Parts: sequence; structure tokens; C-alpha cells
Amino acid sequence: MTKDKLRAFLFRGLLFESEAGAFQSAGIQIGASSTASEESLLAQSLAPFGIQRRNAALEMSRLYALLYCFENEIREFIRERLEESQGVGWAEKLPARILQHAESRKNTALKDSWLEGEKTNILGFADFGQLGQIIIANWDCFKDVIPSQHWLSQRMDEIEKSRNFIAHNRLLLPSEFARLYMYISDWNRVIGL
Repeated sequence: MTKDKLRAFLFRGLLFESEAGAFQSAGIQIGASSTASEESLLAQSLAPFGIQRRNAALEMSRLYALLYCFENEIREFIRERLEESQGVGWAEKLPARILQHAESRKNTALKDSWLEGEKTNILGFADFGQLGQIIIANWDCFKDVIPSQHWLSQRMDEIEKSRNFIAHNRLLLPSEFARLYMYISDWNRVIGL
């Protein structure tokens, strides 16, 4: 294929991709299903493992996805509330022990230049358990939304226990799934998600 033909082919491909987005946003499927491709890739990567381990992993992946969304939603909620009430310097007003811990972890991440990912959000370097402490330390910013400090502590403590189980690749029982769904549902209802 000549350079001109290759350029024309690539240009047509770019045009098709830009036009495909409009069709896809209208609900019209263009090309192969990305869901099917993703499922195929997942099946291939899990194939070497036994069926029980694969099934447990898929079951736990639902909880991981839920916790990922929940934890990052809390971090964003805290940031928005503190920024709204304390301005752009809100992070400097975090409890000293928590700020020191988060900054230390952030500095370690920055030194690990090979490790790519988000490295600017200081709350992303705070432990999950510290998020509740941040809210309580800044209670005036949150008391109009969160019913009580006791309510917050109880839920955050219970969720943290399950979260740590999941983060360390331990299987939870179905009753723990239900408890986790209930606590996160409570939080979402109170916060207005």
C-alpha cells in the first residue's frame, strides 16, 4: 500500500470514528460489541484458574466496583464540602496526623515514577478509615447532611472492615454482601445520590 493510499485509508477511518460516536450516542450499535470483547478478554485471563476461584472472583468484583465508587464518592464529597466552606486552602486544615500521613504516601507515590495514575488528590492518599475522622473534625461542614457523628462512625467502621477484607482478596459471605449494600444504600440516600 502506498503512503497516499494509507493516508486516505486512515483519514476515512478517523472520519468513521467521529461519525460513529454520533450514531452510538443515539443508541445505534456500530461495529463489534465492546462488552462481548471485554467479556472474552476476562474469560481468557481467568481461564487458567479453577471454576470455583473464577466464580468467587467474579462475585467479589461486584463488591470491589461498589466500594471503588463509594470510597471515591466520599472523597469527592469531602473535597467539595471543605472547599466550599474553607476555600482553596482546605487541605492544609485537615487534621495534622491525617495530613502528614497522606502527604507521606503522596510523596512515596511521586517517587515511584514508574507507577502511573492519579497523584494530585491529597484525599486519595488518606486511608479509608481517616475519611470519617476528617468529616468529624470538620463537623460544621457536614452536620446539615449527615444525621450524627455516631451514625457516620458506625457505618464507616462496618464498611471499612468489609473493605479491608475485599482489598486483601478474602472472600466475604453473602450476609456481608447484604450488609455492605445496606450501609452504602443508607449513605447514598442520606447524601442524596
